[in-house]
Amino acid sequence: MRRINLVQMTWYGLDHSYILDIIARDPKRFVGTGIVPGVVDVSLPGPDETMVALSKRGVYAFRVRTRLTRPPLGDGPQWLDHPGYEKMFAAGAKHNLALSFLMGPADLPEIDRMCARFPDTPVILDHLASIAAKGPPPENEIQNLCRMARHKRVMLKVGAFYALGQRKPPYLDMLPLVRRVVEAFGPERCMWESDAPMQDKPPHRYEDSLALIRDHADFLTDSDKDQILVRTAERFFFQR
Repeated sequence: MRRINLVQMTWYGLDHSYILDIIARDPKRFVGTGIVPGVVDVSLPGPDETMVALSKRGVYAFRVRTRLTRPPLGDGPQWLDHPGYEKMFAAGAKHNLALSFLMGPADLPEIDRMCARFPDTPVILDHLASIAAKGPPPENEIQNLCRMARHKRVMLKVGAFYALGQRKPPYLDMLPLVRRVVEAFGPERCMWESDAPMQDKPPHRYEDSLALIRDHADFLTDSDKDQILVRTAERFFFQR
């Protein structure tokens, strides 16, 4: 069975009716990643209550757009030091709900700090933390990303190759980075991402993104590939 994690688009704001309707029609096939008031405006009450309410309708992860993807909230580098985000981390730990970070490499130290404070909170780092968004990633950024593996509940999305490195299929330049992160996190905490619909805009195709892991990553066993392409996401989102 093909299973899909539907990510709430930011232009819909807090209105999740579209993805909730789809999930309700076939909850064995669809789950969701949502947005809560703590992301749109952390001064609004109830991000934790909203997370729990949405989880009862099949939404098990919640996107956090970092200071690199929206105007920063709070002062200085500790921008997650806010009661709204603390409620989100606490709710994630209590109810097994992930915070899914759309982020850049400069955000890693702050996310690292919060993961140390809330070690039981599932955290997903999107798009390989975008460390190759400007070309080959610097060694210090690779090390910072791999260091996040010390937090046992941190998972990593491996994909969005259209926007990373040389940005040219078949994306073979990304293989050294894929190898480093899989060695650090283990395949059981790495999950392939479609990043629909961006990965399917010519000259990019989903097939090329899949093939990088399935056909070209010869350092992975067949079991490793199945784990990254299917079972990591399946375990968190569907085996609850």
